[in-house]
Amino acid sequence: MNIKLFIVSKDESIRTALEKIEGNKLGTIFISDDNDVIVGMATDGDIRRGLLGGLNLEQPIKNCCNKDFVRVNIDSDREQILKLFDTKIRVIPVLNAQGVLSNVYTRDNLPQHRENRVYTRAKSPVRISFGGGGSDLTHYFVNNNGAVINATISLFSHATLFKRNDSRVIVESGDLNARLEADSLQEALSIPGSFGLIQSVLKTIGPDFGFELYLYSDFPMKSGLGGSAVVASSIFGCFNEYRIDKWSNYEIAELAYQAERLSLGIAGGWQDQYATIFGGLNFMEFKADQNLIHPLKLNSDILNELEESLILCDTETTHESGNVHEDQKAEMSKTDIRLLVEKNVELTYSMRNMLLRGQLMKFAEALDLGWQYKKQFSSKITTTSLDEVYNHALANGAIGGKLLGAGGGGFFLFFVPANKKNQLINAMAEFGKRTVPFRFEQEGLRSWSMREHI
Repeated sequence: MNIKLFIVSKDESIRTALEKIEGNKLGTIFISDDNDVIVGMATDGDIRRGLLGGLNLEQPIKNCCNKDFVRVNIDSDREQILKLFDTKIRVIPVLNAQGVLSNVYTRDNLPQHRENRVYTRAKSPVRISFGGGGSDLTHYFVNNNGAVINATISLFSHATLFKRNDSRVIVESGDLNARLEADSLQEALSIPGSFGLIQSVLKTIGPDFGFELYLYSDFPMKSGLGGSAVVASSIFGCFNEYRIDKWSNYEIAELAYQAERLSLGIAGGWQDQYATIFGGLNFMEFKADQNLIHPLKLNSDILNELEESLILCDTETTHESGNVHEDQKAEMSKTDIRLLVEKNVELTYSMRNMLLRGQLMKFAEALDLGWQYKKQFSSKITTTSLDEVYNHALANGAIGGKLLGAGGGGFFLFFVPANKKNQLINAMAEFGKRTVPFRFEQEGLRSWSMREHI
């Protein structure tokens, strides 16, 4: 569209205005002042009435100027413009901030939604585990079936991804309080430092574009909540939004396992990846040929009571899960330890049935028994100070519980009856340990895309 055919200076002749109206074929001309600011408009009807009223073609067009006219700016909402055209208006001038004509809208020339930069986001929840820990390790379940019960809770790892128009890579981690910048993915993967897990995930994905990745979590690192898998899951979720052929939940879990266990070389099991990606309360079976995720559909009263009966307690000590798993793998060669893991798996099947039947007090006692089994898997799983925390909880109302994750530190999970909950919370505070409120999270990995500046 030739904008010049729609503009005439206020001092130019009516004849010139009519010539431009003939050229633009829309029966309208916009009138500007000496600074090119649009001060009015005139239609062919306005001009005809002026001529009939005594004007002639050589007089200035300002004599026909209608200063009360509809106009929009370049940021006007498309819905507003559509509503204007739904009246008798045929032509709408688009003015910039200075009042200069920048475009002309007609019913056949409507603005399209501008294509803004798109970014993707993802959030993935941590898990608490109830039983079967250690049996999700490959070196165990290739010969003996493994089984665990876990549930995701309302603590998340968050990721935001912006696609760049160049090959630069920027990663900013709130958890690490650090930033990585490189001119290419290859360079980013070669930079030494604390970004090992993130680099391993990026290596597994292998994006062919530059990007900016921003990460933060609601939970401390090395807390026994499956945090590494959760961070990895959120990153995969962001990149998955840019894929046409999107990965399934099972595929993302396998990729997350590959990045952490194979590429980075951190020893550990499979449950963390499945838990955070699938979400909810699940009974998981691990076998040499396949892993199966069975959602546990509990009566809402039972689920609510279970949630209210659990207390998450931060020991304020961290652990290196890989070291614990390596030691446990070595111990697993001993017959008595393997028998203990088998007993723990059998107990996990019983705990599943207890949950389904709503036998929560028996479930709590089974938590304690499972913890007694697990402590024997490796000398690195518990310490004197951790045992003191656990015994203090039992002395103040807890029926059972366990240390989450591989062991060595992180969070304890305790089951406490309704009439003892306040007592236990206060007792742990007096012991110098904070309790963290949470709710069960029924969804796992969530990812979505958004346009900037909407």
